[in-house]
Amino acid sequence: MKKSLLTLLAVAAMSTTALAADVKPALVYGTGGKFDKSFNEAAYNGAEKFKAETGIAYRDFEPTGDTQGEQAIRNFASRGFNPVVAVSFAWTSAIEKVAAEFPDTKFIIVDSVVDKPNVRSVVYKEEEGSYLVGILAGMASKTGKVGFVGGMDIPLIRKFECGYEQGARAAKADIQVFQNMTGTTGAAWNDPVRGGELTKNQIDQGADVIYAAAGATGLGVLQTAADNKKLSIGVDSNQNHLHPGSVLTSMVKRVDLAVYNAYTDTKNDKFTGGVQALGVKEDGVGAAIDDNNKSLITPEMQAAVDKAKADIIAGTVKVHDYTSDNACPK
Repeated sequence: MKKSLLTLLAVAAMSTTALAADVKPALVYGTGGKFDKSFNEAAYNGAEKFKAETGIAYRDFEPTGDTQGEQAIRNFASRGFNPVVAVSFAWTSAIEKVAAEFPDTKFIIVDSVVDKPNVRSVVYKEEEGSYLVGILAGMASKTGKVGFVGGMDIPLIRKFECGYEQGARAAKADIQVFQNMTGTTGAAWNDPVRGGELTKNQIDQGADVIYAAAGATGLGVLQTAADNKKLSIGVDSNQNHLHPGSVLTSMVKRVDLAVYNAYTDTKNDKFTGGVQALGVKEDGVGAAIDDNNKSLITPEMQAAVDKAKADIIAGTVKVHDYTSDNACPK
């Protein structure tokens, strides 16, 4: 009996080892850099959480250009990494190609959709989270003028701006919204100097709340707003702590969950392909309120955000998605 029990324990141990061996996670960031305090860093935090909980290490790569991203994704797959997470719409064609070459490898892409059985596409309803922070911007503004600084000029970032504009107008119908995009290439995600210049220009026109959706470029937006005693709004990660008392709120986009869930589901043999769309209802996006900004949020502002969240979940408020028709209602 004793021998049988030892044999069973040994088999169980071998099975556990084999299962763990099947999980060899990899992560490819967008071109803004791992520690952008925003989008990429949220992905990093999700991977770190998985590692801390399971003891399973992961490998990651920071591309500086588009060709490096595809090379990294293929390199990880060819070396047996599984799953491979690619965070950025920029890796759409790379995932399409590499996923076809490695059908037994599980891939996850964030912010884009790739229709293959071994690919999970995680997209967000950024317009809903941006609507919430837009309400706060509209209510906080004393000048009736607010601003938006985007990164790369693509429909995804216009989706942020359009949701923000709708929220600001819901709070203050006659509000004026300034908007600028940083550039048309991947370099637009990592240019805080230019972000600061665009912010100063909007401040000079009267904007007193500026929302940044621009990766590391947004750090220049938040800094310039703080230097000029204006309010800013962070994005993707909770950036309230970067300039306490100056960052009104952050539109948190739970990229960390996309990475953590991908690794955990693969480990537990529960990985599924297809599209996951995460909005307010799924707690995929929201407005961050914590000790760093609570002094800026009045009870009326908190109540307005809570009501908007409930209305979005109930379907009584439908925030227009810019990418549905490449237009923003005025």
